[in-house]
Amino acid sequence: MNLLLRNALVLDVRSGEYTEGDLRCADGRVVEAGPGLRAPSDVRVLDVAGAYVVPGLIDAHVHVTASTADLGALGRMSPSYVAAHSARIMGEMLGRGFTTVRDVSGADYGLSDAQAEGLIRGPRLLFCGKGLSQTGGHADFRGRGEHLHDDHPCCAGVGRVADGVDAVRVAARDELRKGAHHIKVMASGGVASPTDRIDSTQYSMEELRAAVEEAEAANRYVAAHAYTARAVNRALEAGVRSIEHGNLIDDRSVELFLAHHAFLVPTLVTYWALKEEGRAFGLPEASWRKVDEVLEAGLVALERATRGGVRLAYGTDLLGGMHRHQNHEFRLRREVQDPIDVLRAATAGAAELVGMAGEIGTLAVDAHADLLVLDGDPLADIGVLADPKHIRHVVQAGVPFDA
Repeated sequence: MNLLLRNALVLDVRSGEYTEGDLRCADGRVVEAGPGLRAPSDVRVLDVAGAYVVPGLIDAHVHVTASTADLGALGRMSPSYVAAHSARIMGEMLGRGFTTVRDVSGADYGLSDAQAEGLIRGPRLLFCGKGLSQTGGHADFRGRGEHLHDDHPCCAGVGRVADGVDAVRVAARDELRKGAHHIKVMASGGVASPTDRIDSTQYSMEELRAAVEEAEAANRYVAAHAYTARAVNRALEAGVRSIEHGNLIDDRSVELFLAHHAFLVPTLVTYWALKEEGRAFGLPEASWRKVDEVLEAGLVALERATRGGVRLAYGTDLLGGMHRHQNHEFRLRREVQDPIDVLRAATAGAAELVGMAGEIGTLAVDAHADLLVLDGDPLADIGVLADPKHIRHVVQAGVPFDA
C-alpha cells in the first residue's frame, strides 16, 4: 500500500521540532516529505488536518510470550497455546503505537517470521530466544525441592540454564544459530525467580565475557538483566551493550556506561504494575514481596543516568494482564525527564540500541514508514503518549493498522 499523509505536523525527534507538510510512503518506506506533495494515482490519501505525527514507538524490553506473571509456568504450557497468546499480546502492542519491540527472552524465530510474513499483526519483533542463566539464577524457575530441569528447545519458556564458560558459549551459539538478534544474560537476581536474591551477582566474569565474545563474533550484542551497582558494573566491564532495569546503579555505573558506550533500559512501569496487580495475574507471593526492593529506586536511577548523560532506551517488562499499562511508562519517566527525552528513548534512542538507527525511530526519507498520528502535542503533554486513546492512526510499514 502507498500512503500520503496531508497537512501533518511531522516531528524530527533529534531536533525536537515539527515541520508542517505532507509525508509520502511507498513500499513500506518514507519516500518523500514536504509541502504540497503530488498524490500518485495508486496512493491512499489521509488528510490528518494538522494532527501531530511522530515515529512509531519502540519498546526495548518486552516479553511477548508472557501471558502470565508466573514465568515458571510458561515451560509447562503447549508452545501452540503460548503462540496464540503471543499473537494477541503483539496485536494489542501495535494498537498502542509500538511498531517495533525487542523481546528479551521468550520469543523466537517462529513469532518473528510469522509477524514478518503477515501471519499475525504486531510490532516488528527483535528476539533473543531464551535468556542465559546460571543454576539458581534469574531464569532458573525450579523451586528449592525440584532437581530436574528441561531445556528442550521445543518447550516454551524465557530461559535456559548454562553453567561454565564452555556451556555459556554453546548456549549463546545455539541461540545465535536460531537467528537471535541479541543475547540475554541474567547477571543478577530478580523479582520473578523463586530462589535467588535481588542483590546477588550471577555468572562469573569469565562466563559473562564468553557470552559477549560469542555475540560480537556474530555481529550481535549482549543485554544483561542487572539491578545492583555491583551487578551492573561487572556486566559493563564484561562488555555488555545494554543493562536491563539497573534500579540500583551508582556514580561508578554512570562512568562505565559512558566509557563503554552502553545503554540503560529502565523498566519503571513493571514495578508499579506488579505492586498493584502482580498477584492477581499469577505473580507468586514470594516474588511479590521482592518488588519493594526496586520500586522506589527506579526513578532515582533514571535521574542519575539522565544527569550523567547515559544513553537511554524505553522499556516496560510487563507480564500477563499488565501489558495494557505499556504506555504508562511515559508518564512515570516524565517525573524526572522532559517529554522530548522520554520520546527519544522510545524512538531514536531505542533504534540506536538495536542497531537500526535511521531505519526505525525516525521519519526521515528511506526509513521504515512506521508512524503515529496523534490528536495532541506529546511535547507539551506527555499524556498524549501515555494514553493510547490519543492515537488516531497507527501506521506500520506504510499500512494503517486498521487497514
